Amino acid sequence: MSSASTTGGDQGWDHAVILHLLTDERFASYRAGRTLDGAFALYEWNMVASAAVMTTTGMVEVIVRNALDRQLAEWAATRHSGASWLDVIPLDPRGQDDLRKARRRAGGLGASHGKVIAELTFGFWRYLVASRYFTALWVPQLHEAFPAGASDLRRRRKDVEHLLQEQQFVRNRAAHHEPIHRRNLQADFDGAVRLCDWIHPQAAAWVASKSSLPAVIAARPTL
Repeated sequence: MSSASTTGGDQGWDHAVILHLLTDERFASYRAGRTLDGAFALYEWNMVASAAVMTTTGMVEVIVRNALDRQLAEWAATRHSGASWLDVIPLDPRGQDDLRKARRRAGGLGASHGKVIAELTFGFWRYLVASRYFTALWVPQLHEAFPAGASDLRRRRKDVEHLLQEQQFVRNRAAHHEPIHRRNLQADFDGAVRLCDWIHPQAAAWVASKSSLPAVIAARPTL
């Protein structure tokens, strides 16, 4: 951030007014050990970083959900005579509720498969790789969505779940305008690329080349 971007007088706004609007509580983590100009610079950087996180995790989410969707379609084709996996997947009550909500948002029972998939949340896919589905879904099919993961299927599942948890967590922090400036965003970026690499090396290369997160990290304001 340039110094001009944090100098209220140059922009026609007053630090004290904006600080009041943002609240001292929300601004506290940015002010620690910094001048007011420095705190505003970090707050503004946090906004830019959050946007980069949203873009990066958005790419990851679409790649992961499509990989899992393809494997679930294969699972249903071989085990349920070609029925839609949306109709036969053995979900726990939480998963069933998530699926019902997605169908409703997509337009009801007549909604296309693709529209329902698009309405399923990041959390749905994360829970789909949880240990509760290890026997029913992971071992027979879902592990194949991440062919370059660990050879041991238990280790692979744990690795995938961990990275999905981290991606979902930082995405939610960014989406709710929470501070992420103390978080290791480089680790989040590396995790995003690694997760995609387990699916396909080209997916990893795409995310690595298109994400603005590394450049944003490099531009983080100093004290």
